[in-house]
Amino acid sequence: MTSAPAYAPIPPRPDREHFSITDLSQEFDVTARALRFYEDEGLIAPERRGTQRIYSHRDRARLAWILRGKRVGFSLAEIRELIDLYDLGDDRRTQRERTIDRCRHRIDLLNAQKKDIDAAIAEIRDFVTLLETGQNNRG
Repeated sequence: MTSAPAYAPIPPRPDREHFSITDLSQEFDVTARALRFYEDEGLIAPERRGTQRIYSHRDRARLAWILRGKRVGFSLAEIRELIDLYDLGDDRRTQRERTIDRCRHRIDLLNAQKKDIDAAIAEIRDFVTLLETGQNNRG
């Protein structure tokens, strides 16, 4: 699966009034099952025409947000909070500020994990060196 960077905007689609589950599955390289899951979670809300789901431009934009959030490691609860802030009517100011805060926090967490991983790698390398040089003959 090739994916665009998390920050990449999705191009507008003024040529379309709505999208099918197949349209969005193909555009975003996700399964229909994933789209139904996001619907069940209340993250997107397609119109129903019989058994067919009809997705709006809003659903498409929300799906892009969901997938961006997943790629950078946000939980579904965090993603829900961030995309729901779109509707506050403040020109997305609160949504941008909260997203920036969440991203900075995520960067801090990832840097801490990276430090821990680097320390573990160094310890394993030292252990391998010890074993290779035969300095631990007892055991």
